[in-house]
Amino acid sequence: MTSTGADLQAFALLIESLTPWLDQVVIIGGWAHRLHRIHPAAQTLDYAPLTTLDADVALPIELKVEGQDIYQRLQTNGFQAQFLGEHKPPSTHYHLTAERGEFYAEFLTPLVGSAHERGGKSKGTTQLGGVVSQSLRHLELLLRAPWTVILSRASGFPLEGEKSILVANPASFISQKILIQRKRNREERAKDTLYIHDTLETFGTGLATLQADWQEKIAPQLHTKARRQGEAARETLFGQVTDEVREASRMAQGRTLSPERIREVCAFGIGQIFRSSGI
Repeated sequence: MTSTGADLQAFALLIESLTPWLDQVVIIGGWAHRLHRIHPAAQTLDYAPLTTLDADVALPIELKVEGQDIYQRLQTNGFQAQFLGEHKPPSTHYHLTAERGEFYAEFLTPLVGSAHERGGKSKGTTQLGGVVSQSLRHLELLLRAPWTVILSRASGFPLEGEKSILVANPASFISQKILIQRKRNREERAKDTLYIHDTLETFGTGLATLQADWQEKIAPQLHTKARRQGEAARETLFGQVTDEVREASRMAQGRTLSPERIREVCAFGIGQIFRSSGI
């Protein structure tokens, strides 16, 4: 994992803050993608993972909190809340103080039912465990069958001892990217395409494991429409080279990665993982 070290230190502070809930919360988004690289099933690749300034943390709706809440522990480790938008409660980023860089954490939780309450009030955010969490559709997918990775000084994280954390299952990670495509702008779709490609290369020798997780642990809990959307993505998203695939190729800085190569890897990998399960 290539890094200057400042981001790993910042992430370590987040993990220290979340220690009482590490068996409940799941690291998702760009940091899950980076942490996939240190999982025992990952292949060693000759390029660095995509990076991001923020860390997304998925909270289950039934999160159990006793004693200090999450925000109290975040404050202890130098995080402060920055309120954004017009939701009630407002969307919130949890930033480290300025001298510690631009890193921030954001909390996300599944959106259940309608996006609005009676009277039209948005259910875009909720208070959970002492922090404000953004409610998103398809987020529950990233809480299913998570994988465990071990963080320690040996892997570059300045922690006291080892920490076992949960990260999004790669099959869930890819399928969620597929399901949210229509709600993303062109640049976001292109970046998600590159995330899918790189995740498939990271676990290229273990696609059978991802397919088993999909069929046995993830797909049975999905609505039929969502499951079929994942299974169809081989053709609908990667049946041909699209503008998003071309843009993903341009985003792969420092690599010779053609649009056709991205399309081929994604089409093959998705075909292997999300083949019709017959459920």
